[in-house]
Amino acid sequence: MHDPAMHPRDPSGLSQRWLGKAWEHATAAERAVLTQLQHRQRTSVPPGEAATDARTLGERVADAVARFGGSWVFIGSFMAFLALWVVSNVWLLQAHPFDPYPFIFLNLLLSMLAALQAPVIMMSQNRQAARDRAAAEHDYAVNLKAELEIMALHDKLDQLRSEHLARIVEAQGEQIALLRRVLEARGE
Repeated sequence: MHDPAMHPRDPSGLSQRWLGKAWEHATAAERAVLTQLQHRQRTSVPPGEAATDARTLGERVADAVARFGGSWVFIGSFMAFLALWVVSNVWLLQAHPFDPYPFIFLNLLLSMLAALQAPVIMMSQNRQAARDRAAAEHDYAVNLKAELEIMALHDKLDQLRSEHLARIVEAQGEQIALLRRVLEARGE
């Protein structure tokens, strides 16, 4: 019993059988999975074999800024800097403070820091979102291939079971015929 839909050269048959839609209507991810299934190729990639870091210098800096800007080390060091600024301008340099109360220069520096830090962090978050989308698409491909492999195994088991049952029925038919001959020979 050869199934044309499982022919190794016919991805459209696989698409129709396993996805219930024509090859032309399958998504790129589904086509890729069907092709990998057809050629018995791996879909999953171990974490150690992931693509090399292709980020530009600016992207690496943005990631480092986002990583540092969202850490307790940054918060603690920034609080220490602010405390040092206030203490130095209020008590230590009482006679000639470089930024007297209400700390207008400090406000300017904080505004500039926020104006620069926010877009850099957003760039890093956008790239992380793109990496997350790519990981989700890869997970979908792996899950789809696993599901299709399980369906293929079920079909294969069903085919083997049908062939086995056909052989059993044939053997029983032969046994019944043999029993009839024996009974006829005995005159019963």
